[in-house]
Amino acid sequence: MSGPNKGRKTRDYPLLELRGRSFCSTGDFTREELSELLDLAMKFKTVGHGQPLAGRGVALIFFNPSLRTRTSMELGVAQLGGTPITLEVGSGTWSLEWREGVVMDGTATEHIKDAVQVLSRYVDAIAVRCFPGLKSWEEDRNDPVLSEFRRYSKVPIINMESSLYHPCQGLADVLTMHEALGSLDRRKVTLAWVKHPKPLPHAVPNSFALGCAQFGMDLTIACPPEYRLSDEMMSQLETQAGTSGGSVRVINDLNEGLTGAEIVYAKSWAGLPFYGDPEADRTARAAYQDWIINAGNMRLTAKRRFLH
Repeated sequence: MSGPNKGRKTRDYPLLELRGRSFCSTGDFTREELSELLDLAMKFKTVGHGQPLAGRGVALIFFNPSLRTRTSMELGVAQLGGTPITLEVGSGTWSLEWREGVVMDGTATEHIKDAVQVLSRYVDAIAVRCFPGLKSWEEDRNDPVLSEFRRYSKVPIINMESSLYHPCQGLADVLTMHEALGSLDRRKVTLAWVKHPKPLPHAVPNSFALGCAQFGMDLTIACPPEYRLSDEMMSQLETQAGTSGGSVRVINDLNEGLTGAEIVYAKSWAGLPFYGDPEADRTARAAYQDWIINAGNMRLTAKRRFLH
């Protein structure tokens, strides 16, 4: 793929060094490794893919509802020749406890450490969707449920959206931008916070921003001051941008943030100063009713390309 990893010669047998690794954040991988994944995705789209998962089983564990992720993951595993096994926690399968040392006399029937070790003997990979509780940032910032799956699993874990990351969607967004723009180096992209009736998780904006930083793009995050991404996330973005030759800036004016952008990505997320207090968050966001993307402010952009 000449855009995300220009100048690299594609090997005949890519990805061998990635076998057995979990995919929980694109930040766990180098740009070259991610580019090989995208090269393979492009090959699958244009040439075909065969059935590399023939004889393999993949457990898809949903703690939370899903439409696009569930459909795409089930179809993807099946089309690659594998068997998707979808389990909805607490509905059709046992409710699961993730906290260590908890006396099991509550609503949870089984502990993750037992369930995951059993699943690891049945399937070749486990994909997990586990939203944050949105009650405590100190808890959610550690991605507790996903971390427990990683701790006890003997097979690779795939993150289908956790408290902090949605890497499958993030990498798909990078591929979409490459198909639209070609080379991604120094392309101007804006992640725009937009109004929404309630606080939402940080996973999607985190993963989109991280993908932009890893692929050398000039990323603008346009958001009200109360809705800045976490300090840990901003530090990671700046480190990745420094490595890839891109840049990251935060703008507190929506129109300024949209000006000259080649891609606009709209998403809402919770304000960290109000995390766990939805009423305080709703009160704060009431002041930003004009933070929307419309035909008028899209005219400020360079290419009028919109992602959501």
